[in-house]
Amino acid sequence: MMSRSATALRTVAVALAAALAVSACGAGSRVPAQSAAQVACDLPAPPEPVTVNVLAYNSSAVDPFTNTMVKSCTKDGIALNHEPIDFAGQVQKTTATLAGGSGTYDILETYSFALPQYAAQQKLQPLDDLVAQFDQEYGLSEINADMRQALSYDGKLYGLPMQAQMYVLAYRKDVFDALGLAPPTTFAELRDVSAAIRQAGEIERPLAMPLLASSDIATAYDAALGSLGVDYVDAATMRPNFDRPEAAQAFEELRALLPFMDPQVTTFDQPRVQQQMYNGSAAMAIMFSGRMNDLTQPSNSQFADRFAFAPPPSVAGGDTLYNVLSVDGWSIPANAENDPALLFEMIASSVSADASRAAVPAAYPARDGIVTADSSPYAEAAQESIGKAPPAEPYPWTARISNDTRAVVADVITGGIPVAEGTARMQEIATQILAEYQP
Repeated sequence: MMSRSATALRTVAVALAAALAVSACGAGSRVPAQSAAQVACDLPAPPEPVTVNVLAYNSSAVDPFTNTMVKSCTKDGIALNHEPIDFAGQVQKTTATLAGGSGTYDILETYSFALPQYAAQQKLQPLDDLVAQFDQEYGLSEINADMRQALSYDGKLYGLPMQAQMYVLAYRKDVFDALGLAPPTTFAELRDVSAAIRQAGEIERPLAMPLLASSDIATAYDAALGSLGVDYVDAATMRPNFDRPEAAQAFEELRALLPFMDPQVTTFDQPRVQQQMYNGSAAMAIMFSGRMNDLTQPSNSQFADRFAFAPPPSVAGGDTLYNVLSVDGWSIPANAENDPALLFEMIASSVSADASRAAVPAAYPARDGIVTADSSPYAEAAQESIGKAPPAEPYPWTARISNDTRAVVADVITGGIPVAEGTARMQEIATQILAEYQP
C-alpha cells in the first residue's frame, strides 16, 4: 500500500469532566458518542488526579476512536476532556499548542501530510520506545506497516496510526442505471456522465466535490497533479514542479468540472457535499471515505439505499487516480506535561483490535484485515483507491507549500487569475520555501 497525505499522500466528541458526559455529533460527525465502544484501558492509578486534553476534529471516521478513548480511559483520578471542533479549528489549535514551552493539549489527532513538518521541528515526541513497551499488550504489531511508515519521519514514529482515508466516488445507482451509465474512470468520462445526467432534466448540478477555498481546494489541486504523475517538488533537485505542463493541466481539468457543480462550490466542505447527496441535488460526489457510511444511513437521506461506491477517476487515464490518501493517527506533543506512558496507553487502547472493529464501517482502521466487503459497503472501492493513490511526499516543506499556495489555487480555479500567472506565483512561493531547506 502506498501512502500520501491529507492533501496529497490526506483524519469528537464533547467535553468530558470527571464524570463521563459524552455527546458528539457536531462539526460533520454522524456518529453518536453514546455508541462508542468500551475497550480495555488498564491505566495505573495516578498518585494525584490527572486531566488529559484531547484535540481531534469531528468526523464520522475519527469520532469512533476519540469517543472510545474518552469513554474507556476516563476513570477514578483520570479525566479526559474533548470538545467538538471542525478541521480548520483543529489546525489552528494544533499550531497554537505546539508553539510554546507548554501547551494546552496532551494528545493530538494528526495526519500524514502535516506530520513531517511538526516532527522536523521537534514538536512531537518519538513513539518507538513506547510502541515496543506496549506492543504485546495492545497488539500494535498488527497495525499496517505502511501506515506506520506514513506517520514516521527520519526513521522515527511520531504518530500511532488510527485509520486511513482516501477518496471514493459515491453515486446514485438508480440514476446511473436508468440512464445506462457506468462510474467514470477519467475526468473526460466524469464530464460526459455529468452532461448526460443534466440532459435527463432532473439534476442540474449532478457533481459534488469539496472545493472549500480555505482548505479543500488545495487538496483537490494536489490530487489532480498527483494523478498526472507529478509531485509538488522534485525532491532530488529540490526544485518545484509548478512550471511543468502538468501543473497547468491540473488546473484546466478541475476548471472544466465547474459547470457541473453548484456555483457556490468554493464554499463547500465535505459536510456540505454530503448534504447535496442527502437531498438529491447531486448524483455523484468525490470525497474522503470517512464520509461514505453516512450516506447509507436512512436517518440521513431518503436515497440511502440507492448509493453505490467506486474508486475515483484518474484525471487523464492511467493507474494513478485523482486521489488523496491520508493516514490519521495520534501524536503526543513534545511539550505535553503528563506522563508519556500514560498518554500512550490511552491512544493505544483507542486503536486496539476491539476498538478498530467497532469503528467499521464508519472508518477504515489501520489494523490489517479489519475492513472487508462484508463489514463495509464501500470496502472494495476504498481498497482499489488505496492501491492506486499517488505516492507520498513525506517532507517538511510539503504542507508549507500547500498552505502558502492555497489562495493562488483558489484564484486560478475560480477564474480570478489566468492559469499561467497562477503557476508562476506558485513556483515563486515554493522556491522561497525550499530555500530554507537547502544545505
